[in-house]
Amino acid sequence: MRWCSKFKKKQNEYIIFIYYDTPMNKLMQKCHSIIVTGKVQDIGFRSIVEHIGRSFGIPGLVFNAKDGSVKILCSCEDNVIDNFTKAIKVRGAQNGTEIVNIKEQTLSINIDLPDEFSKVSSDDEIDLGRKFDKANVLLSTMIVDNKSGFNEIKGGFNEIKGGFNEIKGGLNEIKGGLNEIKIGINNMTTIMLEQNKRMDEHNTRLEAILEKLVER
Repeated sequence: MRWCSKFKKKQNEYIIFIYYDTPMNKLMQKCHSIIVTGKVQDIGFRSIVEHIGRSFGIPGLVFNAKDGSVKILCSCEDNVIDNFTKAIKVRGAQNGTEIVNIKEQTLSINIDLPDEFSKVSSDDEIDLGRKFDKANVLLSTMIVDNKSGFNEIKGGFNEIKGGFNEIKGGLNEIKGGLNEIKIGINNMTTIMLEQNKRMDEHNTRLEAILEKLVER
């Protein structure tokens, strides 16, 4: 809030005129501190708050705090702050933000805030570092899980290979049994051929005897 003064001399007295170049509606505004807790970082929540603040046309800042919360400083009238916090809660939930609590407090001092509601970018480097740390932890977990998964797949293939080996062994046993059956059939065929040969010889001798008997 800026002010200027003008002095005017009148009958040996000085009259001081003071005027403000700040609109009266801004003079009625109070500075508010808002702390939002829950799962509110690394999910684009600051951009949501920035968009809401600009739609309300109020000056303010939003930034990530080291304790995992999101903090907001804004200037507005008392009848606006309630609607502002309600909009944050509704819009946040619609975009997947898990808000646990919104704590609003009116400050006893006025802070000169930017007219266009903005998110603080000075903590982006910290955010990036934290996000990279989370990504490294997630990647390590994925590597361990994938390694376990590959080991399970390898174990499954070994079991399948063992099953095929058992099937192969069973087929070999069947093949061996078929070979034994084949050998048995061949032996029976040989015996039958020998028996047929003997029968032929016996029949030949019998025919010769019968012929001799007929000649007598």
